[in-house]
Amino acid sequence: MSQNGKTNGGAAPLAPREVRQRLMQLSPRRRVEALFDAEDTAALVRSLPAEDLYVTIQEVGLADTTELVQLASPAQFRTFVDLGGWVKDKVEPHAVLTWLRAARGDEPEDFLRKLHAVDLEVVETLLKEFTTVYDLEEDPDANPQGMTVETPEGRYLVEIKLEGVEMSAMRAIVNDLIAENPFESVRLFEAVRWEIPSELEETAFQFRRARLADLGFPSLEDALALFSRVDVPPRLTGPTAPALTAPGGHVDYVEAAFRDLSDVERMNAEDELREVANAVLVAELGDPGDLDAVRRVGEWVRDYLSLGLEHLTGGDPARSPDALRDTPLRRVFQVGFTLTLQLKYRADRLFKLAFMKLDDVPLVLPEEAAALEALRRKRPRRALRVPGAEAVPFRSLREVAGSEVLLARAEGQVAALGALLGGAEGPAHTVLARFGVSLDVLGVERLWAAVVAMAVLEEGVDVRPVPLGRTVELGQRLFEGSPEAPRLRASAAERALAALGPVVPEGARDELRRVVNVTLTRLLSELGTPWLREGRLDLIASAVLPMESAPVP
Repeated sequence: MSQNGKTNGGAAPLAPREVRQRLMQLSPRRRVEALFDAEDTAALVRSLPAEDLYVTIQEVGLADTTELVQLASPAQFRTFVDLGGWVKDKVEPHAVLTWLRAARGDEPEDFLRKLHAVDLEVVETLLKEFTTVYDLEEDPDANPQGMTVETPEGRYLVEIKLEGVEMSAMRAIVNDLIAENPFESVRLFEAVRWEIPSELEETAFQFRRARLADLGFPSLEDALALFSRVDVPPRLTGPTAPALTAPGGHVDYVEAAFRDLSDVERMNAEDELREVANAVLVAELGDPGDLDAVRRVGEWVRDYLSLGLEHLTGGDPARSPDALRDTPLRRVFQVGFTLTLQLKYRADRLFKLAFMKLDDVPLVLPEEAAALEALRRKRPRRALRVPGAEAVPFRSLREVAGSEVLLARAEGQVAALGALLGGAEGPAHTVLARFGVSLDVLGVERLWAAVVAMAVLEEGVDVRPVPLGRTVELGQRLFEGSPEAPRLRASAAERALAALGPVVPEGARDELRRVVNVTLTRLLSELGTPWLREGRLDLIASAVLPMESAPVP
């Protein structure tokens, strides 16, 4: 036994599992072909886990796999409905009816066994949704306009409130129930008339939740415990794998770990992986039957596991199998998640500072603002440097380190800009009033442009738009060279830093230096060529650099 309690050897009857693994490694359509090429297709289909069959059916499409549904056992079919007939805690009657349509084959008895495998409360919900039951003793003149079915004793008239193929399917179900047991059908129709829909759905949901627990989907409370913060052990030291040094390369530590496990170890690890993925799906309020959500969560889980293994192995993929033997996958996931959670806590602490925001706008540049927004999510993520791109999960310690750099920059920007604006909201609002627009319209990037430009002009702190009468002087102090090859004057950064540095806290001066250089580089890129060509900055330049008489949103 390893430290995490997994058997690390020994012979075992693996054949059924091997068959399942080989099937699931095939493409969906090839998998279906392999099932029908088997010596005994029905026996093979019924021997497979219902969730694997469900995935196969959904990947290929229900319309092309109805024969698989018909060959499935009643218990498997009930799982199909549990996974595909619900959205979260709400039963979807049309989806359930679609599954029942697919289940009807040439053997009526086989269809009825599948129908009865579905919870009675779900069947009653279908009848309440798609039929109206009239008691002819109470209402002998009932004459509905739709398709109707009358019970043999003449007491009930069932109106089908559907059209097309759904109407035909529902009418066949009603006729089947009446023909199979007229007495029980009477009791069923009476229940349909009086049962409360919400109570039916709640009872059915409880039955479904219990069965999903048997499939490995924990309760929400247990699932959320997976996201608990844990003590992260010190990172191992040792040589870094060559693959990690490849430019832009990414090492999948999960793949590296699984590659060197024995068959039994791999099976145990796959079971653990499924448990972790199921817990994450439940915690994220995803639906077990939503394959897109399952795939998305699966990729996310793999990212956190790879991150956790990278930390536990000291960045050496060769150590991954031993790390997996010694550490349960649940714990590996928590280590990876905790590494990102530490970033979130640091970002949250920054937002608790008294003067971190002005008019609800963080005092940081756009790149750092996007990083903070992504990190402060319930599940911290990494912002991409692509405008409008969705933040993504962390996959490596390199990405964690990159976010730590962005956090340090954000902390420096808050300290620096806060000091330059007067250190509190009152003085900052007085300064901002000079621009004639709010900070969310002006933008922190343009505010820094004004700060740096005025520091170059005044050799002091004077936060305001650049006076139009001094734009020529500013251009002369900033730019040199030709329109084809503009350059920044070396003295520009020196003047700005000499003016701003004494006002900024010492711990933020490195970030001030970086922001000044970034800002000057941007001014060169946007304004250098036009100024060197024309000798002036026209009003269009105010989109980059605020000017006194032209506050441009």
